[in-house]
Amino acid sequence: MNNKTIITVVGKDSVGIIAKVCTYLAEKQINILDISQTIVAGNYFNMMMVVDREKATVSFGDMADDLQKVGEGIGVSIKCQLEEIFDSMHRI
Repeated sequence: MNNKTIITVVGKDSVGIIAKVCTYLAEKQINILDISQTIVAGNYFNMMMVVDREKATVSFGDMADDLQKVGEGIGVSIKCQLEEIFDSMHRI
């Protein structure tokens, strides 16, 4: 079973976005495999992560709900998608 998940974070840039997301993932034993982050137009934060949930202590659904709440607390939108679904949606 593939345990990879794509996490996207989008919103106004502010201090601590990466720290809050990474702290949550570490606490839930979710390993970050790849991360890309940019600031667009000097003000807009955009991050995409590929994570491995093999040893996660929470289900995919709980992780997605929890991260959505983390995002609401820091003013960004956080979405999670299973890698298979993400790949299917972005096939040309």
